[in-house]
Amino acid sequence: MRIFTIVIALLIGSGWLNMACAAEGLAIVVRDRTALRAEARDSATQHAELWAGDTLEVRGERLDYLQVYDHRRERAGFVRLSEVRRLSLSPENAPELFAVTRFLRDSVGDESLGIAYAAAYLQAAPAKSIGADSFDALGTLADRLAQRASVNRSAAKEIALAGQLEVVASYGIHIRSFEHAGRMQLCYDGEAFRRVLALAATDEQKARAALALTRPQCVDPDLTPVQRHELDNWRTDVLDRAPRDGLSELLRNRLGVRSAAVWASVAFQRTRRGENGQEAAERALQELTRIDPKQLADGDADDYAEAAVRVGASRWAAEPELKSKSELRIVVDAGEPGQTCLTLVDKNHDAKSPLLKRCTFGTVWANSVRVAASGNALTLAVQPLEAWRELWVFHRESDGWQVDVVPPGTNSPDVGYIEFAGWIPGGKKMLAARETKVDGRYQQSFEVLDLATLNVDKHADKPEYLSIFYRWQDPQWKQQTLSLRDAAARR
Repeated sequence: MRIFTIVIALLIGSGWLNMACAAEGLAIVVRDRTALRAEARDSATQHAELWAGDTLEVRGERLDYLQVYDHRRERAGFVRLSEVRRLSLSPENAPELFAVTRFLRDSVGDESLGIAYAAAYLQAAPAKSIGADSFDALGTLADRLAQRASVNRSAAKEIALAGQLEVVASYGIHIRSFEHAGRMQLCYDGEAFRRVLALAATDEQKARAALALTRPQCVDPDLTPVQRHELDNWRTDVLDRAPRDGLSELLRNRLGVRSAAVWASVAFQRTRRGENGQEAAERALQELTRIDPKQLADGDADDYAEAAVRVGASRWAAEPELKSKSELRIVVDAGEPGQTCLTLVDKNHDAKSPLLKRCTFGTVWANSVRVAASGNALTLAVQPLEAWRELWVFHRESDGWQVDVVPPGTNSPDVGYIEFAGWIPGGKKMLAARETKVDGRYQQSFEVLDLATLNVDKHADKPEYLSIFYRWQDPQWKQQTLSLRDAAARR
């Protein structure tokens, strides 16, 4: 039991075992910014500022103060009785320690204090009695503290959180930090949750552990493609190990949202590696379609939207290739290492004398080709990133053929896709649908594009609000797209 070993080793290093043998016992600080003073009076010099969860060795009592020694800071002094709780690490006190731990598990803001009580319980309880419940509580507290420390906060709260993070680090709780989406993200390494999955835990505990271990915000952005592929394969395994039959609708939907997003990433990665991504893409679609949006909490809306966009970006891995009767087509060949080259040909222009040739490092979805009835345009989906899919539009102008890349949005690549949705008779306009994340919000847009400039002539956030779109949308697109999922749910 690695986490148990880590906690005990740190308790030894910080003097816990010596303190446990002390005649006066231990005390846990229960209030942030508790003063450790030189004497038992308010006007005495302050040696140190203590935080909730700090554990002290008790060496005596004077008036309304305890005489203590802080092994972490190697300082002696006095603290007020009202700002600490005395405790014993004897086995008979273990149930009481765990009762407090379980209470604090659901108390937002008391994470460091809860972790201190969990550490005390792990020290006091017989090894055979330590089960999944204690690790579930420990992991929940550590994970919530990391998430709280990652959001914008006032200077005072930032100081308090920094103090609490130092406290939990002294108990062997490892919290990583890295930059994510332009801000600092803190994440618990999840060791306690791994223990939950390995022990005889309840379905709900396993589900919470799986969700915490696969949190997308905690994926290191500096991972190499190989490392990311290995991590996502591990994430799918973790999510699959969480039973769903006995869960509440809320937890089951949350697992579905997370699974859909991860399997979509795996589909893209497999295809990019030259492997077959169809099974992973189909799994992503299945997970997404099983979700009931009405059974999601308000805080899950963005996660659901992101999962849908990720699945939508990679959905071509699951789609069959349609045979086109048009003589205008794309020939896909390997280019330089890592490149895919696209050659536009027709009955009069073969690969040796093509109409146009372009190469890309993105993943080319050859089954996405759609040709206009007039023969003057062709669209193709190209996906450079796992959650970002572009639309390549080949169109004939007076001076010959050209290709333009239409991205999902004007912001830097993050999460989004744009896709062909239909041709408008006359050969001058086309329909497109896009979903993207803009300023932290997910938006849908159904548009009419001018083929000559690819500017948006008209747009609406629902296709039925745009009569020309509703009239000329492609039946195949309507059947396959995920951008109409909300309308399907309403029906």
